[in-house]
Amino acid sequence: MKKHFMICVDNHGYESSLEIRKLYEVLTDRTAEIHQQIRVVDESGEDYLYPEDFFAPVRLPLVTKERLEAITA
Repeated sequence: MKKHFMICVDNHGYESSLEIRKLYEVLTDRTAEIHQQIRVVDESGEDYLYPEDFFAPVRLPLVTKERLEAITA
């Protein structure tokens, strides 16, 4: 699965799993996308499905993205 990062903009109903304004690792999951969900590595350290509208895309400088990917590898 390909990784990228998004920022949490809503956590209604998932307050213990997601923090507003926090950057999260997102794993590409085509099946989840069909159902308007995304696979996110949340506060538990595991990946779970959440509504896609809980997150907003962010553009990171390449060096920042590479460093984040190295940490999560």
